[in-house]
Amino acid sequence: MSRPEAPNTRRRTQLGVSLVEVMIGLVLGMLVTMVIAQVMTFAEGQKRVTTGGSDARVNGALSLYSLQREVQMAGYGLTNDQAALGCPIKAKLGNGGTLQNWNLAPVTITDGANGAPDQITVMSADRAYSVPMVTTVDHDKAANHFLVRSVIGASTGDLMIAVPAGYDAATNWCTVFSVSGIAGGNQLQHAAGDGGPWNQDAASTILPDGGYSAGTMLVNAGRLIQRRFEVTSNHLLRQVTLNSATAAQDSQDLYPQIVNLQALYGKDTSVPPDGVVDVYDAVTPTTNDGWRQVLAIRMAVVARSATFDKEEVTQSEPAWDVGKGVTVTGATACGTSKCITLKVDGLTDWKHYRYAVYDVVAPLRNVLWGG
Repeated sequence: MSRPEAPNTRRRTQLGVSLVEVMIGLVLGMLVTMVIAQVMTFAEGQKRVTTGGSDARVNGALSLYSLQREVQMAGYGLTNDQAALGCPIKAKLGNGGTLQNWNLAPVTITDGANGAPDQITVMSADRAYSVPMVTTVDHDKAANHFLVRSVIGASTGDLMIAVPAGYDAATNWCTVFSVSGIAGGNQLQHAAGDGGPWNQDAASTILPDGGYSAGTMLVNAGRLIQRRFEVTSNHLLRQVTLNSATAAQDSQDLYPQIVNLQALYGKDTSVPPDGVVDVYDAVTPTTNDGWRQVLAIRMAVVARSATFDKEEVTQSEPAWDVGKGVTVTGATACGTSKCITLKVDGLTDWKHYRYAVYDVVAPLRNVLWGG
């Protein structure tokens, strides 16, 4: 026969959790939750910083690589004779097209005002080879063909540039024309119409009033390559390419979060020239002698992280360290070196983003090599 449980024992097994124990459990749970939340917040912040920095590095490096590649190829097929450097070019598509004014230079920098992004325009020829062509007789303003020693390398549809000796912008400029036909082994025709989209009728011609004298050089560009690189208002590096068939400007967005682009001409100002850059500035040459001094282009891009930080993570605008071995116009002392401040303070909430600066010096190889 079983013994009944003692009353005290039965009550002890029925006891629950006390209020004190509940409160302690809640406090411990809250502490653990706070620790976990802080760890996750810190980890997420580190992730944003790492990801944002990675995006800026990738965009900055790729944009600079694209610019460097284009600048190094600039002038190909156009700079065989350095006497033509800097010649002002007039071009017009057909009789009713808009007159365009270019410059026979591998790279032209359009300086942005007050630290705004610069524009870089590169020009080169898309032609595998072409024998240098020189006119053998005078070419009247209204004439529709050039007589040359040889037409080897020329094809119907090629875009060419007439370059007079001793050019000047007022009376003796360079002119773009299309080869509409080839005759007799020594005649380059440039009649207006579908076969010569960059040509005009005699009444609408854009050639100098005095025409071109014998000895004028004809540069065969094939399909002229002209590209402009610029930073748009929505922080994209954009490439604008001339369509040589229609004269339209075809735009292509390249890389996001590029907020500034600065460029400088690298010039050899020594007399006589020694082939070494001794000055960097943004002054575009206006004479042939000035263009002959330009041996390189120095560029810097500012890439911004894509992530907006709640805190102000940038307290001063990024600086472009240009060193102190060569004179750089606009540079000021920064520690033991010299720097150029790259303006970003015009951007909304600019202090809440991180920035990276990438720079390169790109030699104008086709100028140095003469072609």
